[in-house]
Amino acid sequence: MNDAAPESRQDDARRPLEFSDDKGAKRSTWVAAAILLAMVLWMGSGFVFPASEEASKSAEQNEPGPVSVAVARSKAEPVTLFFRAEGQAQPDRDTSIRAETSGDVEEVLVRKGDDVKAGELIARLSTRRAKADLRGAEEERARAQREFDNASELLERGVATKDRVAQARAALAAAESQVTAAAEALEDTRITAPFAGRLETLTLDEGEFVQAGSDVGRIVDNRPLTVEIQVPQQVLGRIRNGQTATVTFITGETREGIVTFVGTSAASETRTFLAEIEVSNEDGLIPAGISANIRIPTGEETAHFISPSSVSLGAEGETGVKTVRDGQVVFHEIEVVRAEVDGIWVTGLPEEVDIITVGQGFVRAGETVNARPEKTDETAEELAEEQVE
Repeated sequence: MNDAAPESRQDDARRPLEFSDDKGAKRSTWVAAAILLAMVLWMGSGFVFPASEEASKSAEQNEPGPVSVAVARSKAEPVTLFFRAEGQAQPDRDTSIRAETSGDVEEVLVRKGDDVKAGELIARLSTRRAKADLRGAEEERARAQREFDNASELLERGVATKDRVAQARAALAAAESQVTAAAEALEDTRITAPFAGRLETLTLDEGEFVQAGSDVGRIVDNRPLTVEIQVPQQVLGRIRNGQTATVTFITGETREGIVTFVGTSAASETRTFLAEIEVSNEDGLIPAGISANIRIPTGEETAHFISPSSVSLGAEGETGVKTVRDGQVVFHEIEVVRAEVDGIWVTGLPEEVDIITVGQGFVRAGETVNARPEKTDETAEELAEEQVE
């Protein structure tokens, strides 16, 4: 029995291998083939069986329609145009006060900051020397007068000559000139105000010595004020003498003024022209040297009043407004002629027009839109939601 067992194992080793199919694997292949066939039939059904009309209409309804925008009806109105500028208030007169003669300051009658009248005495210099010079000149004139009288009397008697009379007359004239000069020197010891105004500076002290011609103070007259502005050459033809102007000073004061001067020669650096506006300041409350805003009416023009948010840029970067005409967007280039706090006045639009106020950033010129009248903020929110969708 032991010898038979090895032979049986050897026969089994020489026998070929045999495989049998799995029934479950065949079933999976048939399922995949069935699914593929179903998909091919479904995709081809559209060519064999056309879609129904209702399905087509539903597809068309899902296609995007015209963009919705809000419009506001605008009508052109006459508006007054203004030229605006910034300027500086200058005094009507501003000059230095000088000592006309030399001498010691004997008395100072006013102080810096005082208002003075024309010719009012400000200070007095010592008069001793001036009075002495005047007395000497008067004595010399009296002597020259006697010489002239004697020469004239002797000429009548035939004793003196005409030359002697002429010399006496010349001496008398020189003496009279000396008297006049001495009298003026005495008067010059009085330092007075050249015109009515306010003493901005005063450097005189009693007892000090001043030289003739030295500045001792400064007087300013700001009644009226003169406001200086620079006018660009583009608007020079719109500014002329006699025009009224509204001047608002930096202090908050507002006064009416009159254009009194318009220059005819431009500044080489800025190419602008100097213009002056006279402003009444009888109470003297407005100081000179402060800044001011000037507004001058220059005419009237027909324009539309719109919100700055309605302004947009054209294809080439030009500034304009988009409007709706016959359901289509139209772009109009505009020019701003006047600006206010809550809007701007512009030209370049038809007399009556529907301006796009909401949605102008989502449409272009020539595009068909669904225009709705602007009513409330809710309408604007609805349009914004539609544009986002």
